Amino acid sequence: MNYHLSQIPDRAVKPRTEGMTMVMDKGLSTREAEDFLTMGGPYADIIKLGWATSYVSPNLNEKLALYREANIPCYFGGTLFEVFIARGMFEEYRKVLAQFKMEYVEVSDGSLEIPHDQKCEYIRILSKDFKVLSEVGSKDAEKIIAPYKWIAMMKGELEAGSVKVIAEAREAGNVGIFRGTGEVRSGLIDEILTQVAPEQILWEAPQKAQQTWFVKLLGANVNLGNIAPNDVIPLETLRLGLRSDTFDHFLNL
Repeated sequence: MNYHLSQIPDRAVKPRTEGMTMVMDKGLSTREAEDFLTMGGPYADIIKLGWATSYVSPNLNEKLALYREANIPCYFGGTLFEVFIARGMFEEYRKVLAQFKMEYVEVSDGSLEIPHDQKCEYIRILSKDFKVLSEVGSKDAEKIIAPYKWIAMMKGELEAGSVKVIAEAREAGNVGIFRGTGEVRSGLIDEILTQVAPEQILWEAPQKAQQTWFVKLLGANVNLGNIAPNDVIPLETLRLGLRSDTFDHFLNL
């Protein structure tokens, strides 16, 4: 840090398994990626190339190389996995992951209905070669999943080989663990946390109010995802109690 302050919460150091910040790259150019890494790189733990943007992004290999050089792993959004599965192209997807030297892979079923036992089988297969992040929850705002089902799916996917489960919220933060207004479904999250350890969950929380809520609930080292590149440093200040929203949360007043 640039100067000393007391009463700053301890942050896990990179490479982190908790306190992770997952950044959503929705189509940054290579120059924009370079600019982001200059400031946000030290605070970003993993970068998701949103949904299937990797299919249409020019200079993909060049951008992936930039992230690798910064020691920040990347992965393709879960929707791309579903795009391949919907076309019966699972083996082709595995080849794409190998072609682009992916370390991580996301397995989701937010847009495509996949029987859960089949989803877990995909996780088991992929976990032999990749670190699997599996996403639980639907992108359909009308589809409400009961808390006990969230818990059962999360537990099953961790047992199948996922290194973390992602709690769905979309890039807008208005489905899954959030209501359409962006309000946190706090009862759902409280129930999940009775059965699943917080360090095993990556909560998608693109909005500042959502990030604040999780930092206050679970502390500076909560795993948060779908963070916009320009929000990475603001999020870090939230984690450290250096923004009005969490100003007195870590102070011994």
